[in-house]
Amino acid sequence: MPLLWNCVLSATLCLSLLWLVLAQQCSDSCKACGGPDNNTCLACKDGWTLHNSHCVDVDECDTTSSGCPSNTYCFNTEGSFECRGCDSACVTCMGSGAARCKKCASGYRMSGAKCVDIDECGENELVCPGLDEFCVNKEGSFYCECAKGFHRKDGVCKAIQTTAAHEKGLFDDIQDEEVEVLQQMFFGVILCALATLAAKGDMVFTSIFMGAVAAMAGYWFSDRGDRLLDSVLRGH
Repeated sequence: MPLLWNCVLSATLCLSLLWLVLAQQCSDSCKACGGPDNNTCLACKDGWTLHNSHCVDVDECDTTSSGCPSNTYCFNTEGSFECRGCDSACVTCMGSGAARCKKCASGYRMSGAKCVDIDECGENELVCPGLDEFCVNKEGSFYCECAKGFHRKDGVCKAIQTTAAHEKGLFDDIQDEEVEVLQQMFFGVILCALATLAAKGDMVFTSIFMGAVAAMAGYWFSDRGDRLLDSVLRGH
């Protein structure tokens, strides 16, 4: 009896080892097989079905068992499937691209067999009602942009307030030489007026005229003398 039991156990182990060897040599789609070829499959892995000793891929997308969520579509793969997102132009779809949409998303309309972008800025209706803004179209939508020199505040385009630049006065940029010329012109006008009055024999104005001439001459020559002396000392 023990001898018979040992024979049975040995035979079982041999068959198990043979099964493992054969299983390791099966094709990728076979779960169990009678040889390494695809046409010797005895059982198939998940995602495959046995047909005439062949394991054939199950197209889950042809069935209702894929269970892909909304706005996705089923894409079949070898032994499995994937749920891929619809094109941005679609709400629901049957495959990849805007030509496979079942329904168009907001901002798109069906043109032929394809969902295309609606150019809201080219429509007749005024989508940006403000006088200081303009419409900019983008894929599936649009936005209103403020004109140059304006910015959006509380939903309205308002002019950008800039700090007023310092307004220069009439004499802000005047040079020293120009000041001197203006002074000479001023004194010249005064001297001409006094000379006219002095010519009429008015002694008061004659005295004022002579004093002004003397003062002007003193200023002129002293100023020129200082400059001449400064030039000599500098060697110019």
